[in-house]
Amino acid sequence: MKWIDIPPVWLAGFVVLAYTVNKFDPWGLSLDHPITQLVSGILIGGGIILMVLAVYEMRRQRTTFVPHRDADRLVQSGIFSRSRNPIYLGDIFVLVGVILWLDVPVALLLVPGFLWVIERRFVIPEENRLRRKFHADFARYCQKTRRWL
Repeated sequence: MKWIDIPPVWLAGFVVLAYTVNKFDPWGLSLDHPITQLVSGILIGGGIILMVLAVYEMRRQRTTFVPHRDADRLVQSGIFSRSRNPIYLGDIFVLVGVILWLDVPVALLLVPGFLWVIERRFVIPEENRLRRKFHADFARYCQKTRRWL
């Protein structure tokens, strides 16, 4: 069951929810416009790029990118100098991009729920593990780098 508790599974679940809302949207709201489609592509592509950059940096630093595992190193370089959670931020960008691409603006209400799940299931436990392992180094990192943007 542990394989279920990974961010891509949660992201896929929320994408399926957005798709379901799209099929049963009683309000028929729409943001259909070429600019919206462009923004959705930028968000999806940007989210994927964030994830790839983060995984690359973590592999370069020889530490795990798998949630719920202890990190061998506190990665503060590369994309991690801009955000403490670029992979999860990328997940959020992808979800918003897919919702815009599906043209179901009411499903944007799912984004705070997804953020809540990601923070509670992954971000807070990971930060607690890093805090216990890297103490003052992690505290300094938190002071100079925001959690999201």
